[in-house]
Amino acid sequence: MTLAPIDGADARRLLDRGALLVDIREEDERRRFYVPGSLHAPISQLPRRIGARGVPAVIFLCDCGVETLDHARRLRGLTTAAAFRLEGGIQAWRRAGLPVAVDGGPAIGLARQVELALGALSLLGLALGELVHPGCLALSALAGLALIRSGLTGRCGLANGLRRMPWNQMGLPAD
Repeated sequence: MTLAPIDGADARRLLDRGALLVDIREEDERRRFYVPGSLHAPISQLPRRIGARGVPAVIFLCDCGVETLDHARRLRGLTTAAAFRLEGGIQAWRRAGLPVAVDGGPAIGLARQVELALGALSLLGLALGELVHPGCLALSALAGLALIRSGLTGRCGLANGLRRMPWNQMGLPAD
């Protein structure tokens, strides 16, 4: 079982007839912008079932469509209603001129910030190892170890640090 792809215009028609739009992006991504009226159910915290009785269809969306495709089988199992994945995600939804609400979160989601930081650290280690001292290659090894640890534990120290940065605090309630 998989999720049938649906474009923004067809999704809008289904939503007008009572379909449920489920945003599976994580909180930091959703904080940037979201579809008004969508249900937020981050992929990392998905429930066993999505309460969608009497709903003709459920449409899942992520940022660009890849995550819904990657998790299609799991998502399909959350509902007995007809289930779809929004092709191209919220990025395609926005390009089609469909309504989004802007919340003022970071311009780049936390996961992508981690990827950029670890990629930059890895390249920096390679460059410094070649130009300055071979011991600088340890920076590249550190980036690799951080990725392995994150993959094994499901926790990322770099993400926790980046989450506290000022550009990631916009739009958050004060503690």
